[in-house]
Amino acid sequence: VMLHGRYHEMAPNVVPMDYTKDPDVKLPMQLIINMPELKENPFKERIVESFSEDGEGSLSFNDFVDMFSVLSEMAPRELKAIYAFKIYDFNTDNFICKADLEKTLNKLTREELTAEEITLVCEKVIEEADMDGDGKLGFADFENMISKAPDFLSTFHIRI
Repeated sequence: VMLHGRYHEMAPNVVPMDYTKDPDVKLPMQLIINMPELKENPFKERIVESFSEDGEGSLSFNDFVDMFSVLSEMAPRELKAIYAFKIYDFNTDNFICKADLEKTLNKLTREELTAEEITLVCEKVIEEADMDGDGKLGFADFENMISKAPDFLSTFHIRI
């Protein structure tokens, strides 16, 4: 109920108070990334895209609830890991390659590192986490990486 209130508040003219009457309503990404919980998150667009069923970044109320459940502090680590992988996989090829990692690190460090530093860190991460030696990280490799570097999940907590 509380989440429906939040969803409704963002666009009272679009979202009916009685959700059952028009369950197909969707809120545009622009409204969602400006929520206080997401506004400062460097991955806000990717987060919203990952939960958007239409892939356009618009969220139905169900997508919105899913997003909050995964980002809540109660969500199991495994669930966070699945979504973190999806969010860091910028080119959506089901792997985290060097380019994905570079984007991820730039966002995680708020672009405070030089290009050389980012490249070095990426190489090190891939070298340590890439268990099958294909030069990119599959989901198992990614889980292995976050077990060693929990900071990679730190951006996926929001307090409601």
